Amino acid sequence: MSPEREPKHLAVLSAETLRLLNPMPGETWVDCTVGAGGHTRLIGEKLGNTGRLIGLDQDPNMLDLARSRVSGLPIALIHANFDQLADVLANLGIIAVDGVLADLGFCSDQLEQASRGFSFRDDGPLDMRLDPTSGETAADLVNRLSEASLADVFWEYGEERYSRRIARKIVEQRKTKLLATTAELADLVRSCVPRFGGMDPATRVFQALRIAVNDELGALDRLLAALPRIVKPGGRAGIIGFHSLEDRRVKQAFRTVNVWEPLTKKPVTADDEEVARNPRARSAKLRVAARKENS
Repeated sequence: MSPEREPKHLAVLSAETLRLLNPMPGETWVDCTVGAGGHTRLIGEKLGNTGRLIGLDQDPNMLDLARSRVSGLPIALIHANFDQLADVLANLGIIAVDGVLADLGFCSDQLEQASRGFSFRDDGPLDMRLDPTSGETAADLVNRLSEASLADVFWEYGEERYSRRIARKIVEQRKTKLLATTAELADLVRSCVPRFGGMDPATRVFQALRIAVNDELGALDRLLAALPRIVKPGGRAGIIGFHSLEDRRVKQAFRTVNVWEPLTKKPVTADDEEVARNPRARSAKLRVAARKENS
């Protein structure tokens, strides 16, 4: 990906995120998921020259893409997953910060690269790694896991009702030919799962594999567990999730009454105007909490 290309991704719930998080000049903040730099830029502008901003992303391509958008800000861009945040801050000599934001959604620029394997819209290698420099690919998983393990992945991470049928089909298929591309997997799923409404039958399987490949829910659990030690008393934490598996975890964590004061009783969602402008905002759910002063 060329870092000079203008990012296509639009940050979701930008106005609501800034209003609820309320970053102030001179504060220290972390954007755990820099992506194309949309939220990062907005937070950095609020912090001003006296503030400090740390931007993390596990995809080095995204950091390259965002670099021009955040130029001129007091920011350190670091290649790391957000579950490494405590170690990153320790290495920078930072004990605690005033605020943290994590947008758990995918960047449009990632989804539109067939070579990354996140989408079945265009054929590409069955990869799905957020960090393309390490770890097993989706092809590795579908060609290695047992039928029972595959079914568990599709059910637990995709809530796919035909998980066992799909797993059985994959195991049968790989006896003669290993799955290697997004089109091969999508066609296999479509061959054994009926279509309901407008959603492609392969959608839930692709979500499940992506979550498994990147240990997304495990990383989120580790971030949520670390936040009370990372955010200063009076500081704020905001998480933007995109499906119920994420939102349930955030909701439960922010209900820890001796640590957090929820600033959103219900998740904040996009209005009709934003959805019309950016259809991917339709699923976004923002929850924000403040760490209690005496916690």
